[in-house]
Amino acid sequence: MLSRLATLARAARSAAGAAPSSFSASAQPASATAINGFNGAAGAGGASGFAAMGVASTALLGLASVAYADEAEHGLHSAQYPWPHEGMFDSYDHTSIRRGHQVYQQVCAACHSLNLVAYRNLVGVAYTPDEVKCLAEEIEVTDGPDDTGEMFERPGKLSDKLPAPYANEEGARYANNGAYPPDLSLITKARHDGQNYVFSLLLGYREPPAGVSVREGLHYNPYFPGGAIAMPKMLVDGGVEYDDGTPATETQMAKDVTTFLAWAAEPESDDRKLMGAKFLFAMSLVAVQAVYYKRWMWSPIKARKLVVNAVIKRSLNPDLDLDLDIVPGCTTCRQSRSVEGTGGGGYLDLYLDLDVDLDLDLNLQPGFCSGVVRGSPRLPISTSP
Repeated sequence: MLSRLATLARAARSAAGAAPSSFSASAQPASATAINGFNGAAGAGGASGFAAMGVASTALLGLASVAYADEAEHGLHSAQYPWPHEGMFDSYDHTSIRRGHQVYQQVCAACHSLNLVAYRNLVGVAYTPDEVKCLAEEIEVTDGPDDTGEMFERPGKLSDKLPAPYANEEGARYANNGAYPPDLSLITKARHDGQNYVFSLLLGYREPPAGVSVREGLHYNPYFPGGAIAMPKMLVDGGVEYDDGTPATETQMAKDVTTFLAWAAEPESDDRKLMGAKFLFAMSLVAVQAVYYKRWMWSPIKARKLVVNAVIKRSLNPDLDLDLDIVPGCTTCRQSRSVEGTGGGGYLDLYLDLDVDLDLDLNLQPGFCSGVVRGSPRLPISTSP
C-alpha cells in the first residue's frame, strides 16, 4: 500500500510539472498584441487549474482503490459493541454462557472443535455438577488399553475434553471441500478485535455487491479477510430452543455464542478480576495506614516549638516575652519551657544546643536598644528605642 501511494505521488508531481511546459509550447509569438498576451496568461492559469484538479481526482481515486484493496485483504472493520463483561469489575453473564454453549453444541460443534475446554470447566459456570455429568455421559470415549491390551469405549466423564467432530485435519478438510474449520478455544484471542469480529462475522452474510464475484462453494462476507468464506450462514431465527425460554433470534444466538467463546478463551477472567479487586482494597488500607503513620511520626518534628529559659536585664520595661521557633528538621534541643525574664540592661544571655539553623522571634518591649544571643548559633538582636 505504501509503494502504491508513493507511485501516485510521483505521478502527481510529474503531471503538475508537465502542464506549464506543454502550454508554453503553444504560446503566441512575441509580436502578438498585449491583449493576446493577457489572454494567453489567463489560459495558462486555467490550464494549471485543470491540471491540479486532474491530479487531485487521480489521487482520490487512488486512495479509494487502496482502501478497497485493504478492506478486501483484511476484511471490513467490525463495529465496537458494549460487551457487559469487559469492565474492570464486570463479570461474565453466566446465563448467556449457558445459552452460548447450547448454540455451540447444536450448531457449531458439527464442524468446529473446542479442544482446550473440558466438561469440568462448565461446572459452576453454566451447569450444575449433575447436569455436566449427564452431558458427559452422552458421548463415548475411546480409552485403554485394558488388561488384555485392547482399547475400549466408555461413557464420558468430567475430566474428558469436549469431543472434536473430526479425528484429524485431513479428515476435516476432506469433509469441507478443502477448508479447515479452526478450533474455537482461543478464537476470540487469535483474531483482531476478537469478540466484535466473531459477532460481526456471524451476522455479516449478504449478497455480493455488483462487480464482485464469488466462486462456487464460497459465501460473501465482508468481515472475513478476502470477502469469501467457506462456512455458510449457520444462524437463523429459531434455530435453537433455549432452556430458559429466551427467544432464539439470530442476533441473540450470535451474542450468546460469542460470550461463550470469550469465556472459553479466558475462563479465569472472573477469578482474576475478583483477586485484583481484593488486592486494590488491601492496598488502599495499607495506603491509609502509611499516610497516618507518616503524619504521626513527623508531626512532632515539623510542629516543634522551643521556648527557652533566658536571663534578661531590662532597661525601661520589666517584662520580655521570648518566642523561639525551630525550623522543620531540628533534631536536638535541651530547653523547652516558657519563662518571662526580668532585669535591666540592653542585652540578654541565651544558651542553646541546636544542630540546625533557627527561626528566632523575639518580642521586645519598647525600651530595649540591642542585644546579642550568645550560643550556637550566634545571632544578633536589634530593636528600635
